[in-house]
Amino acid sequence: MIGIVDYKAGNLTSVARALSFFGYRWVISDDPEELKKAERIIFPGVGAAKSAMDSLKEAGLDEFLKEIFLKGTPILGICLGTQVIFEESEEDGGTKTLGLLKGKVKRFPEPLLFKGERLKVPHMGWNQVVWQKPHPVFQGLDPEYEYYFVHSYYVVPEEEEIIYGITFHGIHFPSVVAYKNLVALQFHPEKSGKPGLQILDQFCRWNP
Repeated sequence: MIGIVDYKAGNLTSVARALSFFGYRWVISDDPEELKKAERIIFPGVGAAKSAMDSLKEAGLDEFLKEIFLKGTPILGICLGTQVIFEESEEDGGTKTLGLLKGKVKRFPEPLLFKGERLKVPHMGWNQVVWQKPHPVFQGLDPEYEYYFVHSYYVVPEEEEIIYGITFHGIHFPSVVAYKNLVALQFHPEKSGKPGLQILDQFCRWNP
């Protein structure tokens, strides 16, 4: 059973459909006790860091995520779920987040320029990931694959060794991080076609 964390931060059904494609059993829940029964956890989301943290705290999901991280349960963060695992976000004038990993979340600078051209923020659409080192969840991916992004903020880990993928949108930013039983993606694998499905499948079979 795979638990999908529901903290009122976006449409979770696309993640569930992707899991069903491979025949995995899943549950979408905001109940920590129900999610504790899952063998692994997917922590997706879109939206704002402050409202996300408010929802997590209200449901007791903030302490649940800290507990299972320390316990060693495999966790996959997606988009906003990647950003709030760090310590603090610049969003809303500064928002304290979960602190599973050391580092901050910053907004893309504006204007964001590349070769004199102004780039759009949010960063929205298909883009490549330059993989920095191997990991079981990302094995066998063609380096030419592109993934679907929608975000205005990006993570800045304190420790560079947890960065597994980098993407360029006016600046180079970490788009994939991993540490122990935690893998986190700035892009949406459930919306990224074949390579995204491959990542989800490999996460569901990964034993850190």
